[in-house]
Amino acid sequence: MTEIQRYLAEEVAEDLVDGIINRREAIRRLGLLGVTGAAASGLLATFASGSAVAAEPETSGRSPSETNWAPVPRESITFEGPRVPLMAAWAAAAKPRGGVLVIHENRGLNEHIRAVAGRFAASGYSALALDLLSEEGGTGSFPGEAEVAAALSRIPPERFVADMKAALTELKSRVRGKKLCAVGYCFGGNMVWRLLTSDEPRLAAGAAYYGPFPEGGNFQGSRADVLGVYGGLDARVNATRPAAKAALEAARLKHELLTFTEADHAFFNDTGLRFNPHGATEAWRRTLNWFDAADGRH
Repeated sequence: MTEIQRYLAEEVAEDLVDGIINRREAIRRLGLLGVTGAAASGLLATFASGSAVAAEPETSGRSPSETNWAPVPRESITFEGPRVPLMAAWAAAAKPRGGVLVIHENRGLNEHIRAVAGRFAASGYSALALDLLSEEGGTGSFPGEAEVAAALSRIPPERFVADMKAALTELKSRVRGKKLCAVGYCFGGNMVWRLLTSDEPRLAAGAAYYGPFPEGGNFQGSRADVLGVYGGLDARVNATRPAAKAALEAARLKHELLTFTEADHAFFNDTGLRFNPHGATEAWRRTLNWFDAADGRH
């Protein structure tokens, strides 16, 4: 069997293990590749046992040109808040370029948002994902997403802002001397707009993903570089974009309002039906670049 034939045969075996095809189809495809009988059965058995590839052990002397990337594990933490201890997920970058406050959607602090925090940490930004339902016992104390959204709807925005400012204080203590950034998605995008328009000078950069701009919002006291991310199909949120643009221009802040014309609301969430992989990948890249370019001397 040639090298290419073996590779293609192994692809068939992997598809069987991953549940993409059944055993009958795997045998048929291997037959087309000339792998039959005991050879086919042996190959499938090897992959099924998980012993097809022997991973090279990690060594401290490996070449610096090799890089392994995976989201950083998150730990659940609590820290002092304005009224009660606040709950969050914390992911520490090995060599942080800064810290990022991550604000969740109307689904609360779920595994998706925890994973986003881990991704930021793996990409060089220690991340603190705040649970804005801390005072109610945390997102996990509710039976489902509908109850989470209902609870969030009953909380005055001023409390959210106070909790986010406390989270920035905690983040600053964990990444001393580094720039502070904030990112939020959906409901969290609105929260980031509110934080940016709350006379908060500590942020070097903010990225608000498809969150409606608050009525009457202004950027007095902010020195942040602001990135607004929109889905072109998201008419409801896009109706507030002119107000965000006018406020940013009035404050003379560095900003960009970035619209992915073929994407809808919540397109970054890879667990949702509106997920747009191309838009999400580009938005992630641009957000990291935006944070990297921000002046951290705040």
